[in-house]
Amino acid sequence: MKAIVFIVRLFVAITFIFSGFVKLVDPLGSAYKFQEYFGADVLNLEFLIPYALPFSILLILAEIMLGVMLLVGYFPKFTAWSLLGIMLVFLFLTWYSAYYDKVTDCGCFGDAVKLTAWGTFYKNIILIAFVLLLVLKVKLIHPVFGLSAGKWITFLSFSTFLYITYHVLVHLPIIDFRPYAIGKSIPEGMEYIGEEEPPIHDFYLESVDGEDLTDAVLANDKIMLVVAYNLSKSDLQGFTGVKTVSDVAINNGYTVYLLSSSMDEDYQKIKTDYDLNFEMLFGDETMLKTIIRSNPGVLILNKGTVTGKWSWSDAAKITF
Repeated sequence: MKAIVFIVRLFVAITFIFSGFVKLVDPLGSAYKFQEYFGADVLNLEFLIPYALPFSILLILAEIMLGVMLLVGYFPKFTAWSLLGIMLVFLFLTWYSAYYDKVTDCGCFGDAVKLTAWGTFYKNIILIAFVLLLVLKVKLIHPVFGLSAGKWITFLSFSTFLYITYHVLVHLPIIDFRPYAIGKSIPEGMEYIGEEEPPIHDFYLESVDGEDLTDAVLANDKIMLVVAYNLSKSDLQGFTGVKTVSDVAINNGYTVYLLSSSMDEDYQKIKTDYDLNFEMLFGDETMLKTIIRSNPGVLILNKGTVTGKWSWSDAAKITF
């Protein structure tokens, strides 16, 4: 039994650490997913939407830290029961998503691993069975390095994960699992292979006059896109740096556009306030959130291939 408990403990710990880490490097992605869950057509908890980011950060840190604590054997009884509690929450959310077909991708492994709604639910049932075994046999979970070492490993892990969270929120995800990562070709990502839906299926850009400029943007070898999915939620101070770098880009032969789901009237005020020298194109909000985790953020394209991505806080680092 000791060997079985050890194997299950190792499997559950690694699963939680992996699941937590792939979300830790992109907490905004999890926040967007919780906004879906809190929406009127899912759980109807819209009053929680403003708290989606702190909620996602707390849940991610809890998930990855419980995995670390289980791995080193620190506070095993607390860890096992906490794992059971968090798994029951996950089980309900994934069952609700699958049964009512509300959220097709729960985001359990971020953008790194995609599972169907029912696949995720069945995965959670298996995990709960394993966690129940750990709860029942918690006396067989012993510290790997001793109590003092376990405490320091837990503390240092938490400090490291907290710093990573801060870093990726100020800058961009340290690992980009999305189809708009640096080096990815957007046109290739839009291609159908058989009947399977391509990873990029909603990339569409439209001018204020209603003209489809998607192909024109993807064909240009010098394109800078300033992405602000919703101007009312943008960090307006970011447009100071955007102004500087966009002027340099234009002087170097780049065509620059702002991509947003907001109205043109909203952009015209910002354009005037910051003396911006480029026009706006409309794009779907979900698509723009997927492209870059910064509002505003900057993207460089060469014939549809992403050659650079920056948060507005790193705009000064862009060179041509």
